[in-house]
Parts: sequence; C-alpha cells; structure tokens
Amino acid sequence: MTKLTDVLACPRCDKTPLENRNGHYHCKACKIDFPAINDLPWLFAEPDASLGEWRSRLHFSLQQMDKELASLAGELEDKGLRPATRARTERYQKARKQHRDNLAALLEPLSVQSLTASVESYLALRTRLPPDQGLNTYYANVHRDWCWGDAENAASLEQIRSVLGDDTRLGKTLVLGAGAGRLAYDIHTALVRELTIAFDFNPMLLLLAQKMAAGETLQMYEFPIAPREQSDDAVLRELSAPAACDENFHLVLGDALRPPFAAGAFDTVVTPWLIDIISEDLPLFARRINLLLKPGGRWINFGSLAFDSTRRSRRYGTEEVVEILLEQGFATPLTTEATIAYMCSPASRHGRKETVFSFAAAKLSNAKKPARYRALPDWIVTGKDAVPLHASFQNQAMTTQIYAFVMSLIDGKRSIEDMAVMFEKQKLMPKAEAIPAIRSFLIKMHDDVKN
Repeated sequence: MTKLTDVLACPRCDKTPLENRNGHYHCKACKIDFPAINDLPWLFAEPDASLGEWRSRLHFSLQQMDKELASLAGELEDKGLRPATRARTERYQKARKQHRDNLAALLEPLSVQSLTASVESYLALRTRLPPDQGLNTYYANVHRDWCWGDAENAASLEQIRSVLGDDTRLGKTLVLGAGAGRLAYDIHTALVRELTIAFDFNPMLLLLAQKMAAGETLQMYEFPIAPREQSDDAVLRELSAPAACDENFHLVLGDALRPPFAAGAFDTVVTPWLIDIISEDLPLFARRINLLLKPGGRWINFGSLAFDSTRRSRRYGTEEVVEILLEQGFATPLTTEATIAYMCSPASRHGRKETVFSFAAAKLSNAKKPARYRALPDWIVTGKDAVPLHASFQNQAMTTQIYAFVMSLIDGKRSIEDMAVMFEKQKLMPKAEAIPAIRSFLIKMHDDVKN
C-alpha cells in the first residue's frame, strides 16, 4: 500500500522524502519543519508566512461579520419596521451570528502556535496566496458538495468517466484544487483503489472536507443570493458524506504552483475547474502537471475554459488547449463537452448551466522541467534592488497625489465648485473637467462611509 510520505516532496527544494515527525513533516535539506493543521499537512513553501496570512484573513473575515452584525442591530432599532420585516431581519441576524461562530469553531486549528520563520524563508521563495481568494470565496460550494447537490455531483463525476475510455484504472491520484472535496471523494470511492490526495490551499474548505471524509455531520447555514422564499435567505443545512472514506484518502494543504510532491509520483492528476483560474500561463502549468505524472500517466481536466488572464493571448480556446498538451509531452487527448447544472440551490432563484470541457491526456514524454514558481520579483522580495519605474506606478503616483489634494481641500467650507477652481489654479485640470472628477471621487468616499 502506498503511503502519503511515499509521494511527498519539499515544496522549497523538491527533495524527497519528507520525514514524518509525529504528524509534522521535516525536510533535511532545507532544515525546515512543516506543521500540521488538525493533522492536515501544511506544505506551503513558506509555512510560517502562509499560516500567518491565513490567520490574518480569518481575523479580517470575522471582523467583517462582526461589522455586519452591528449593522443589522442598527437596522432593528428602526421603530418603523413592519412586523414581518422585523421578524425576518431578526431571524437573519441570528443565523449570521451562528454562522460566524460555526466558522470560528471550524477554523480554530489555525490558531496554533506559529513557528519562527528563518530569514531565508521570506527572501528566497517568492510565493504568496492568491489575493482574490479568501476563507469564504467558495463557501457556497460546500452546500452543493455535501448537502443538496447529488445531481450536480453525479454529473461532475460523469464528466471524469466520459474521458477515461476503456481504461478506468486511475491508480495513485492527485486532485489539484479539490475545493470542498466532493469530487475527490467521489473519484476515490468510485474509481480509485489506491491512494487519492485532495489538495487545496484553502484551509476552511479542507478542514470541512476532513470532517466529511471522517463520516461526521455538520450543521452550517447557506445564504442564497436570490432566496426563493422569504425564509430561504438563511437555511440551516446538514452536511455529510454518504460514508466515511478509507485510510487511502488524504487531504493536503499547499500551493498548486509549488506542489509538494515527488516527480513521477502519480498515475493520474485531476484538475477540476482549475486551469483557467490560476495565475500561471497554461503551457507552463502543463509542464508542472507533466512532471508529477509517471510515464503513461494521465492528466484529467474538467471545467469551463473561462480564462481570466489580463492578456488576451492567454485566453485559450479548446483547439489551443489541445495544441498545448501535445507541445508539453502529452498524447492527443480524449475530449468531451457537456452542459450541466451549476450551483442550482433549491433555496435560490439564482443558478446556471455551464458547458464544461473535459479531457484525458496520457503522458508520452517528459516536458522541459519548469523553474520553481516565483510570484514576486527580487526587488520586492529582497528590498535591495531598485524599484522599477513602471508606467502604472507613475499613473498611480499621480492619482494618489490628486486624491490627497482633494482630501486636503475638504475643510467643511468649500463646495465641489470651489475645489474645482483650486484644481484649475494648480493646473491639474480645467474647472469644467475637475467638477465631475471630484464629484465621482466624493461619491466613492460617501459610499465607503455608508458601508
């Protein structure tokens, strides 16, 4: 039987094996300890820095929830609320308070004592968490995965089956970007006889998946964005898996762009809804997948192709995706497309259909080994090199100066027109142009104050 330690590698230096020291992992080459969060391996290249950042995100999320609860309390002070409105708002307030407490309890393991990071940990590795991903980014998905989404979950698994052809043996399987874990769970229980690893960077999702895989039941509130009925704005759900997983199912926390796994460790790598949301260009990411696979191993992808790169040239179509696979050492893939329901909660008027693109591509040859992922340049990491004078920096500097000038003019006496006259005197812009510009800025400030 393959053990988890058989496939792990250091996300800093790629050396194997990692030593399991009473549930924590240690790299002899780097002399770095990687902690475990509630027994989940925390295998970020910068374990202490990433743990600190996730703690900050948790703290910020709880602060935002506290702010929302205070706002709801303020709304309830309105004596003019009709009885039905008051009852609905009070019920929602109670649900949000319980939701806050539930999340705090689920994420309590993140408060473990942080290790003291070495200087090298911050200077050499250049990794960071995606700024647009937070603890609640995919919170709605947990209810689909573990409560009401049987039909959607079955359709997702069917897309995996649709590209397997005659060979349904998956062997040692890695699910990169496993989210709340249901697809990884279904793949393991339906198709895998060996090791399955569900891998994600979001601790909230994997801590919840851990409970589901262990056969536990959780009660968590769902907050549909478009409630069907008045009572559907906060629905208490019971989350559970059909059955507990066996000992060959593992959950690991880390960064998909610095995956902590040995080269050639897997027979199958699955990327659900991932290749079009990560920051790395697809050809380079394909080389990373190639490196993880054994000769003949398969890369299985499932999801839409909604590439959101700022560069239009990196928003690939299906034909380009196939070309990239061939260029990076994969055989011509088996592909399918299907339209399936996506996030159609029974409590919400909002739901959609997605036309998903799935492929399975066997590894024919080794691709060029990719360099370690570096999210940040040396001038940010070390602080010793000159900061380049990018045009965007210059534009931001000018914008900041203008905003600061507007704020300096606010004295409780000047009107927008008075400020516009000052803009014209300083030769920043003509009065006629300054008036709408200042008004737009003050509207944003006004909205921020209200929120």
